[in-house]
Amino acid sequence: MTDMPVSGKTIVCGVIGDPIEHTMSPAMHNAACKALELDFVYAAFKVTAAELGNAIAGMKALGIKGLNVTIPHKVAVIPFLDRIDPLAEKIGAVNTVVNENGALTGYNTDAMGFLRALMERGYEPRGKKVLLLGAGGAARAISFILAEEGAHLVILNRKEEFTWAEDLATRIALNYEIPVAVGELNPENMERIIVDSDILVNATSVGMSPNAGQSPVPTGLLCSNLIVFDIVYNPFETRLLREAKVAGARTIDGLEMLVWQGALAFEKFTGQEAPVDLMRSAALKVLRREK
Repeated sequence: MTDMPVSGKTIVCGVIGDPIEHTMSPAMHNAACKALELDFVYAAFKVTAAELGNAIAGMKALGIKGLNVTIPHKVAVIPFLDRIDPLAEKIGAVNTVVNENGALTGYNTDAMGFLRALMERGYEPRGKKVLLLGAGGAARAISFILAEEGAHLVILNRKEEFTWAEDLATRIALNYEIPVAVGELNPENMERIIVDSDILVNATSVGMSPNAGQSPVPTGLLCSNLIVFDIVYNPFETRLLREAKVAGARTIDGLEMLVWQGALAFEKFTGQEAPVDLMRSAALKVLRREK
């Protein structure tokens, strides 16, 4: 949003989810719009599962230019859209919807946001052995983009939701014709697999505030040859990242994926190059206020 008042010409974008109170997207997007002097405003909308269809119909009716989509709507939103980007279709989840003259197209910038965060640090996933912890929505996006980029995947998920990992591996194999190993997320499997891994990705919620003292990886298993990417961004530095640094591993924090997925969505909404550093600073301010 610029310093000019909101008017009849102001273009509206936003994010829908439930809950939505703690989203950092408005801070990031409005800071970016203000810096580029764009007559846009970005707001957060709490939308329940029962009202999702009405909300998307309202997007068309009100001429809302773009919506980010967060929990629990990333899969459920798909039937309400006119088109799906090929990558989002493979993943089976959408986190960004763009309105072009009444036609709604769904994208998945979570996947590309993860990849950009990885590659901006100079880490190329092609040919690398990746140990992915978790098989939920975030892991789904991450695993597909890694498969598309030619990485070798092992997915570990907790026993209660082990079928999620099996289903995810099957879906990847069907789309890319590559084998994906799966296993239960436990110390024995972790110890066996981590020694041969190049990249470790935590796509679980373990270590997220208010349980910041937890880590999905037992102390002592991390080593200096690893790249450790923890997608948890609150706290900014998780226990996993702290212990990875002590072990000499290279680390990437979850704020990077958050910022890059937002930046890629911003570019789809506005047609302008996103001021990534500014969006990161805006997100960090929100994180510090919430401490």
